[in-house]
Amino acid sequence: MRRLGLVSICLLAFILLNIMESVANQKKSLKAILDEKKDHRRVVLLYGRDINQGHLIEQQQAFMAAQEGLTERDVDVIVLINSELAEPDRQYLMSHHFEFVPSDDFAGYLIGKDGLMKKKFTHPIAVDDLFKTIDAMPMRKDEMKKS
Repeated sequence: MRRLGLVSICLLAFILLNIMESVANQKKSLKAILDEKKDHRRVVLLYGRDINQGHLIEQQQAFMAAQEGLTERDVDVIVLINSELAEPDRQYLMSHHFEFVPSDDFAGYLIGKDGLMKKKFTHPIAVDDLFKTIDAMPMRKDEMKKS
């Protein structure tokens, strides 16, 4: 029974990771990807020590259930797995404003359209809390007025 549960978790993680962006599948560096999204998209970076990390799976499930809200707020989710993270990307995260600690099991980063980190979380964040943070941003308030 326990083996079946582990297989189910692995399968779910595989499916979720294929739906969300993964830097490991990109030819571009994390910095280049974030630079392209600047001024156009908000980004949530999700970091996990491995693909089966419980908080990572939990957060991805919450985001999958809230896809409409993420789309409305121009949010892209990028998943970073420790073993797949290229050294230049690791150095970028450690040397910039991310307060990245490679030994963390899980971390999440909300990056605004201005390219700056708005929030770091070390446990899965409630989607409503994430949306409140985004909706309080000046650029998002302008977007809501225009809608």
